[in-house]
Amino acid sequence: MDKFVTYFKGVKAEWGKITWPERKQVIAQTIIVLTIVIAFTIYTYGLDLLFKGILRALKLVD
Repeated sequence: MDKFVTYFKGVKAEWGKITWPERKQVIAQTIIVLTIVIAFTIYTYGLDLLFKGILRALKLVD
């Protein structure tokens, strides 16, 4: 039981050392990540449509 108490005291001490990013920074980075995810999604969807069109033109897929 002493090991658990010691562990959680250590966790509490380390928790106080954390420097959290400012709200403005979190919002900016979140927007960047969402923009990249949306861009890659659109790119992947475009490739899917392109390859589907090519395969239909070759009559390999209905």
